[in-house]
Amino acid sequence: MLIMGVDPGTAITGYGLVYYCGNSFKLVECGAVRTKAGLPLYDRLHTLYSDLTELIKRHKPDQYAVEELFFNKNTRTAMAVGHARGVALLAGANAGLKVFEYTPLQVKQSVVGYGRADKKQVQYMIKTLLNLAVVPKPDDVADALAVAVCHAHHAKNVGRVSL
Repeated sequence: MLIMGVDPGTAITGYGLVYYCGNSFKLVECGAVRTKAGLPLYDRLHTLYSDLTELIKRHKPDQYAVEELFFNKNTRTAMAVGHARGVALLAGANAGLKVFEYTPLQVKQSVVGYGRADKKQVQYMIKTLLNLAVVPKPDDVADALAVAVCHAHHAKNVGRVSL
């Protein structure tokens, strides 16, 4: 089962494609879609949509999971991330994929076993679970891989993934 995880943002959107079989994970590809600072929001969103659509076409994931928005105090940042999240959801839906969404708490709980885990703990577990030499950078990439791993665990528990 090939799962694509996405950690949306307007400047950097992390993505990770993970093959999940049996209880093991294999990294297929990971990276970041970056948009240029200073571009109008609609141009940044267009770049994000185009790049995610291309990744979906190239890899043909079986499952598609996106991290839900974590709202802190900066409403301007939250709005921009919300736009990017909408584009990420649209890219998956337009490709005919069922889109799954997970909160940061669910992702941390699934990957680390503790919903209040810090970023370093999540990164360490992603490195370990995917048998990587180093933690993927930037942080958004590790977060996207964590979303994919979270989906594998959740989907298995509710019968969405056949082993």
